[in-house]
Amino acid sequence: MKINAIRMSTPIEEKMDQKLKVRTGMVTVSDGKSRPTPVQLHLSMEVLRLQKEEIAPAEPKPLNSKERMVQIRRQKIGGLGLSIKGGAEHKLPILISRIYKNQAADRTGDLFVGDAIIKEDKEQTDSNSEKEASDESFRITSNSTSSRPSSICSEMDQEPVHTHWVDIVTVPLMMAYVTRYIFGTDKLRPNSFEVRGLNGISTGIIHCDDSGILSQWLKYINDNIIGLTNLQMKLYNRNFSVSDRIEYMGWVNECVLNNNQPWQNYKPRFLALKGSDFLLFDSPPDFFQLNLTDWNKCSLEFQVYQTMFRIVKDSENVDERQHCFLVQTSGQESRYFSVETRQELLRIENAWHSAVCNSVMQLGSKTFTVSSNGKTAGLTLDWNLGFSLHEGDSKNLQWQYKFSQLRGSSDDGKSKLKLHFQDIDTKAIDTKELECSILQSLLYCMHAFLTAKVASVDPGFLCSTLP
Repeated sequence: MKINAIRMSTPIEEKMDQKLKVRTGMVTVSDGKSRPTPVQLHLSMEVLRLQKEEIAPAEPKPLNSKERMVQIRRQKIGGLGLSIKGGAEHKLPILISRIYKNQAADRTGDLFVGDAIIKEDKEQTDSNSEKEASDESFRITSNSTSSRPSSICSEMDQEPVHTHWVDIVTVPLMMAYVTRYIFGTDKLRPNSFEVRGLNGISTGIIHCDDSGILSQWLKYINDNIIGLTNLQMKLYNRNFSVSDRIEYMGWVNECVLNNNQPWQNYKPRFLALKGSDFLLFDSPPDFFQLNLTDWNKCSLEFQVYQTMFRIVKDSENVDERQHCFLVQTSGQESRYFSVETRQELLRIENAWHSAVCNSVMQLGSKTFTVSSNGKTAGLTLDWNLGFSLHEGDSKNLQWQYKFSQLRGSSDDGKSKLKLHFQDIDTKAIDTKELECSILQSLLYCMHAFLTAKVASVDPGFLCSTLP
C-alpha cells in the first residue's frame, strides 16, 4: 500500500554509545537537609550523571502541509497496523489516530498520528490468490489540530507520552572521590554516599534502597576512578625519570583541629608518592595540562626513606573513621589519615613499600653523625655493604656488619641506640652502643633500608598486601 503523507511530530529518542560500558539505576538524592527525590544514576567510564525524566518535546509542526505517497504492505496478522477516525459519514477528514508498534504502518517510518488520508490506491500483488497480502498506496496530508473537532483531539491526546532522561548534575570522575561520611566528620551515612569532583562539584547525598545496592555502586564508581587515576599516572610517568616516577596518587582525609567548626575534624587532602617524596596537596596538580611544575606547589613534602608509614589497628582508631594510617616524620607531629575502603588502604601501603625500595636503591647510602665511646663517628647505611662505623676524622673503619646480621635494636626514645649483631662464625651477639642527636631520623632510615632489603630478597613481599 502506498500512502501520501505529511510528517507532523515525532518523539526524541535517546541513543546510547554501545562502545562505552554504562550502568544505570534508580536512586534518590538530597542535599542532606531536604527530602530525597528520585533520580537515575548514569555511570560511564569517565562521568557520573544524575538524571531526571522529562517529557520529550515534539518536533515543530510544519506551517505548510505537503502531500506525500507512502507504500504499506498489508500483513496477514495485524493488517495495516493503524487505526483511523472520522470519515465522510461524520463529515470529517480521515485521520490516523493510532499506529501500532512494530506493525506494518510503524515499520514504514513515514506515518504518524494526526496524518490525514486523502486518497487510497489498492493494488493486488498476486491475482491468483486472495490470501496473499496486497500493496496499498495512500496519499496523505494533514490538518492543523486547531481545526480538528474536540472529539478527535481528545482521542489523540490519550496517546502514550514520550519521555527522555535529562542531566541535572554531571561529575567528571578524573580525580574525583567517593565518601560515605558526613563532610569533615567521622559520622557514616547509612546506605548513602556522595561523589565529589574537582572544583567543588558534588552529586549531593545519594541514597540507596539497601546495603547490597550501595556496595555495588561504590565498587563500580571506585573502579572507574582508580582506572582513570592509573591511566593519568602512566601519562605523567612518561615525562618523569625512573627515579621520579609516581607510585600513587589519590584523595585521603587528614584528621585536623578545626577551631571554627569543632564538629569538622577531617580535611580532604590529595596524596602522592613520587620518587622519594611524600607529597600532600590541598588540590591536585593540573592533570589535564600535564604541567610538571605544578608538582612543586604542594603544601607538605617529606622523604619516604626518613618517614614511617603504619596502618592503624581497629582497636587504635581515634574515632569512628575506619581504614586509617599514620605518617611519622622526625621532628614533627604524627599525621593521621583515613581512606574510604580497605582496598584503597592496601593500595597506599603497597605503593609506599615500592616508593621506599626505589628511593633507597637510588640513594645508595646514607651517613649519620653519631658518638661511639665518647668519640665522634659516622654510621653509614649502605645498600650493598650494610652497617659500617668510621672514625670522625681519620675515616678509619671501626666495624662493619651486613643487614642480615642485625638481630635487634633498642633505644631510649631520645638519643641512645643499641644495635645487636650476630657474628657469622661464632654466632655470638655483639652489641654496639651509639648516640645520635637525630635518633628518630636514623631509626626511620634504618627501617627503610631493611624494608628494601627484605623486598629485594623476597620479590613477593611488595605484592603480599595487595587486595
